[in-house]
Amino acid sequence: MGKKNKVAIIKDPNCLNCGHPFIQDEKFCPECGQKNKGKKITLISFIREVFAGFISWDAKFWKTLIPLLIRPGKVSRDYIDGKRTRYVNPFRFYITTSIIFFLIFSLISSYNKFQDFSKGNIKKNTSLMANIPKDINIDSLKIETNKQLEKIPLDSVTKKTIIDEVNKQANDTTNNKIPGNISFGGSSRLDQFISFNRKNPDVETDIALDSLKYEKTFLNRFFYSRAEVANSFVDKKEKRDQFLKQMLSYGSISLFILLPIFTFFLKIFYIRGTFTYVEHLIFVFHTQTVFFLLITLFIILDFFTKGAQEGIFVLLFLLYLFIAMKSFYKQGYFKTFIKFSLINLVYLFLATIGVVVVGAASFAFL
Repeated sequence: MGKKNKVAIIKDPNCLNCGHPFIQDEKFCPECGQKNKGKKITLISFIREVFAGFISWDAKFWKTLIPLLIRPGKVSRDYIDGKRTRYVNPFRFYITTSIIFFLIFSLISSYNKFQDFSKGNIKKNTSLMANIPKDINIDSLKIETNKQLEKIPLDSVTKKTIIDEVNKQANDTTNNKIPGNISFGGSSRLDQFISFNRKNPDVETDIALDSLKYEKTFLNRFFYSRAEVANSFVDKKEKRDQFLKQMLSYGSISLFILLPIFTFFLKIFYIRGTFTYVEHLIFVFHTQTVFFLLITLFIILDFFTKGAQEGIFVLLFLLYLFIAMKSFYKQGYFKTFIKFSLINLVYLFLATIGVVVVGAASFAFL
């Protein structure tokens, strides 16, 4: 008996996505491409679909990832030349890699904290100023200085000069201030709030404002609450960790603003070319994707080896970026190097502004 040809079972007479009628044994809708597999979703089929793009070597994920890594600039060039079916959308791929990075970073941070708890490595005192005395008495400092000078054979004029200098320095550096204060200029309103809260941590906001002779406005209450946060940075490591996580969270959002602005500068540097703004943006998304991939690799290696060198990954990315610019824009080595240097200066400038803004926002909303 000959082998019987298997006939595909038609799950539905019409496509569940677009309604196109199935005539024969179509496995896929000829109109929209959706697979004809019925309405019922099983757990196995759901999990298979979730990971299909990652475990299948024929998937767009791998067809984009491998050439993106080993052939800098090629994927971007192919994409703007119209060869797009084989690749993942640049923006979608960038989002995917950034999510993977933040997920792995969070998992490793949580695991390290869990390990600290399990090994009993949580210290009760996590203050930055733990080893600094809370009170410095100027009179005691003077007395101790006189005692030490008595042991040294010096003439009276020299001793008096030393004592006067010590008194001057003591009054300038201590001035009855509590060590550990964070300063925002020395005499600003926030500095006064920080100093008062440091000395009186349990005083309520309105009472503190009355004591400092400030009106109880929304702005003053807000600044005083930030003074409490600033002092908590000194005393609590957990608060500092929370601040860094807040910055990381806001930083991921700020990149959506930074990259389009950065692309504008890139277009200026290549103003004589025929590339559109969107084509420059595609190149930026691809290079930024590689940056996330490299930094993800770095934190994974650092987790397992506890000795990964971030400088190596920075150099790898800079080398990748130079080759990608040379391949994508097809200019000579000298021109590419000049523009490569300038564009990195612009990126550093924008990144610095971004860090300041993100830090201020994190501090304001912590």
